[in-house]
Amino acid sequence: MLLVDLKKGQRGIVKRIDANSELKQRLLSFGIVRGSEIEVVDYGINRSTIEVRVGNTLLALRYDEAKAIEVERIDGED
Repeated sequence: MLLVDLKKGQRGIVKRIDANSELKQRLLSFGIVRGSEIEVVDYGINRSTIEVRVGNTLLALRYDEAKAIEVERIDGED
């Protein structure tokens, strides 16, 4: 599943980043790497942006950027 498929409050483990090298490097610099836990905090108006938490860091990603992140949802979440 993709990061954008998670609902507000759900968490997942990053499995793959399918992006060009520039975007991939940018995401890696934010701590979004394979195996990291990522939580959806909120969506912006019209879901154009998505606010996520990686560790103690809050990030805002564009919807298209978030679509490049494949995650495995952590069970036990609503």
